[in-house]
Amino acid sequence: MKRQNISSGAVWENTIGYSRAVRVGNVVEVAGTTAMDGDQVIGIGDAYQQTRFILQKIEKALQEAGATMQQVVRTRIYVTDISQWEEVGRAHGEFFRDIRPASTMVEVAALINPQHLVEIEATAIVDAAIT
Repeated sequence: MKRQNISSGAVWENTIGYSRAVRVGNVVEVAGTTAMDGDQVIGIGDAYQQTRFILQKIEKALQEAGATMQQVVRTRIYVTDISQWEEVGRAHGEFFRDIRPASTMVEVAALINPQHLVEIEATAIVDAAIT
């Protein structure tokens, strides 16, 4: 099966050895994505804004892999403060209300940058569009 690595161009991809997304066959896995834009954190202190920005980044990675948000079957959401679940969930719902992928949200002690409130992973199956 053919493997397609999708890069965001971040310097850490080469240093750590990861891809923003990987497509093998009709499955696309998007790596944990945070609200980083270059070296700037978007939405500092605002879980809703961070979540929206993250989902936009995920959408772009999916498009590069030949997939769409409609083909997402799973999301995994990591938050540093579970009390903000409604704000994170509201943003997630704006993207996925009609798609309704399986989803998990868990609180973690910390993310790689203390200003990150949210990190999201996604899985898409290219032949799994909503009908």
